[in-house]
Amino acid sequence: MRALLLAAGIGSRLRPLTNTTPKCLVTVHDRPLVDYWLDLVFEGGIERALLNTHWLAGQVRAHVENSRWRSRIDLVHEDELLGTGGTVLANRDWFGAQPFLVAHADNLTDFDVAGLIAAHNSRPAGCIMTMLAFRTDDPQSCGILELDEQNRVLAFHEKVENPPGNLANGAVYIFEPEVIDDIAQLGKKVVDLSTEIIPNYLGRIFCVETSGYHRDIGNPESLRRAHSEFKHKPRQGGGG
Repeated sequence: MRALLLAAGIGSRLRPLTNTTPKCLVTVHDRPLVDYWLDLVFEGGIERALLNTHWLAGQVRAHVENSRWRSRIDLVHEDELLGTGGTVLANRDWFGAQPFLVAHADNLTDFDVAGLIAAHNSRPAGCIMTMLAFRTDDPQSCGILELDEQNRVLAFHEKVENPPGNLANGAVYIFEPEVIDDIAQLGKKVVDLSTEIIPNYLGRIFCVETSGYHRDIGNPESLRRAHSEFKHKPRQGGGG
C-alpha cells in the first residue's frame, strides 16, 4: 500500500516559528514531525510515500534527501495549494488502482498503521473508506463522530459548541480507488476532503479508534502540550 502524507501546509497558526521552518519540519524533542511519520508508515508496512510541498519546499526536499527512507519517498511540489482532495486527484496515477492511505501529517501520532490496514481489509460491507479516530480533550475544536453498532460513521459534528461525545476524526484515512473518481466528478482542481468529499460517505466509512497518542500540533499551545505529553513515548530509531 502507498501513502500520501499531506505536508504542504503553511502553518500560519504557528508563526513566527513557521516563517522560517516548514510545518512538517517543526520539531518535537529535537526531531522533525515528518520523521515520526516516515518511521511510522514504513515500519507499519507502507511500501512508498508521497509528500506534497509548497512553503519552504527546498528545506523539505533537502531533509528528505538525507532521510534513511529517501529511496521510498517521492515529492510533488504545488505552486498553488490544491487542497487535500485536490492533491489526491492530481496524483491519481501515482496511487494506481489500489487502496491507499492519506494522512494530514501535521499531527503527532503513534497509531498502529498495520492495524489500520488490517481493519480496512476486514471492514463492513459497503464501506469505501476507513477512518482513524481518537479521543480528544477539546471536542469543540474537532470533528466529532457518531457511529453505529458496526463502527460506521453516521454523523459528523464539526467544531460545534456541544458535541455529542469526544471521539474525533484523526485525519488519517484509507481510501478505495473509487474515491478519486468522486473527487474528479466535482470538476475542479482545488478540493477539500473534509468538507467536500468525506461527508458524502456517511454510513460507508468504517471507524477505527487508536489507543495511542494523537494530537494536532498546529498551534503553540498544542505544540507545547505535545512536548510535555509525548516525552515518555519510546523514540523510534533511525534516520530522518
